[in-house]
Amino acid sequence: MQNYSMNEQDSSPILSDYLLKPGFIYLADKPVSISTVLGSSVSVCLFDKKQKIGGMNHFQFSEIREKDKSTPIYGNVATLTLIRMMLLNGSKDRHLEAQIFGGAHNPLVSDINVGINNINTARLILNSRKIKIVSEDVGGEVGRKIIFNTSTCEIAVLKVKKLRQSDWYPYKSDR
Repeated sequence: MQNYSMNEQDSSPILSDYLLKPGFIYLADKPVSISTVLGSSVSVCLFDKKQKIGGMNHFQFSEIREKDKSTPIYGNVATLTLIRMMLLNGSKDRHLEAQIFGGAHNPLVSDINVGINNINTARLILNSRKIKIVSEDVGGEVGRKIIFNTSTCEIAVLKVKKLRQSDWYPYKSDR
C-alpha cells in the first residue's frame, strides 16, 4: 500500500518512498520516489513523457535463455518486462525515455566484470525497441544509491566507495 498524501498549502502530491530490491520491478501508479542500491547490478528507469509516470527495475545478471528459469534478476527479463508493463499501462514506445544506472566493477572483489554485461544488455534492449536513452551513469568502480522521482523523471545519484551493510538487501533499519 502506497503512502500518498497532498500538500495542504498547494495541493501538490507528496511523494512516498519505495525501496526497490534486487530482482524486482516497480511501476508507479501515483507519484513515488523509488530508491535502490547498485554495485555491479543495473537499474533501468523508464519514464512516459506524456502520462508523467515512471517505473524502474533492478537486475543482477545480464541474461537468461531458459524460459522456465526466467526471473527479473536477469536484465533481458527485467527490462523487457518493465517495457511491457509500461505499454500495458497505456504508454506508447514513442513517449518513453530511459536512464541507465549501475554496472560497477571492483577488480578487488571479482575478476569477472558482470557490470559491463548488465550495461550492454540494457542498452541493447532499449535500442532494439527504439527507446531513447537520455542519460546514463554506469561503470566505474564505485557503488551507487539512486532515487527516482516517477512523476518528474528526476534522478539523484549518490556514488559511494563504501556502502553500509544495511544498504544492501535485506535492508536494515539504519538506512
